Amino acid sequence: MTDSFPFFFKQCCLLSISFIVLLLFFPIGGKIDLMLSQPWINDQGLFFLKHSWALEVLNHQYVKHLIIFCDVLFFLAWLASFKIPKYRSTRWQNGYFFMMVILSVSIIGILKAHSSHSCPWDLTVVSDTGISWNFIKGSGHCFPGGHASSGFALMVGYFIFRLSDPPRAYFYLTAGIILGFAMGWAQMMRGAHFISHNLWTAWIIWALNLVIYRVTYHHFVSQIVHNEFNSSPICNSKFKT
Repeated sequence: MTDSFPFFFKQCCLLSISFIVLLLFFPIGGKIDLMLSQPWINDQGLFFLKHSWALEVLNHQYVKHLIIFCDVLFFLAWLASFKIPKYRSTRWQNGYFFMMVILSVSIIGILKAHSSHSCPWDLTVVSDTGISWNFIKGSGHCFPGGHASSGFALMVGYFIFRLSDPPRAYFYLTAGIILGFAMGWAQMMRGAHFISHNLWTAWIIWALNLVIYRVTYHHFVSQIVHNEFNSSPICNSKFKT
């Protein structure tokens, strides 16, 4: 609990460096975006996996619904804490998890709704020289990656449990990164997003989590102190009859 300054300093450095890397090497519609999208385009300029069942239904619907179900469980546990004593010690964590997942997905959704960047499947052009890109086409509303945000939102678990339960914290961090990139990559194969869309989504969600975590940091510390005090033998002995 004395790692406040080193932790936040390192995180700010990480965000700054990754921001520069994304800005220089992963601009929206840049060379890497086009190179990674090219293999999924056929001779007619269409993304041939756009309507793939595994990508469109299994990945885009079922996996997303599974993550929503997970978030709902945290919400129910938060509600239960007002009636069931055993859930009271984790009320803050459960409520925080639910709200941050909702906030992360909502922020990405708002940014996407007001974005001028279009989806790759709207930008391809077929000509005599082959497949090219026309970034004037399309109607926008495709940046950042909304679907990937559902997976990346699980990274909030790292911030919640990093002080009280490090193994659990790294589980959520790993799960969030894997699911976010997997869901985003599937959308990239369908032509719904560029890889840069998903990388920037991860950056935005991590930055958002860091800011909110910094504001609420003392709540996590006080919660740990409170739980340790209640679980100590000395404290328990005082209430024995």
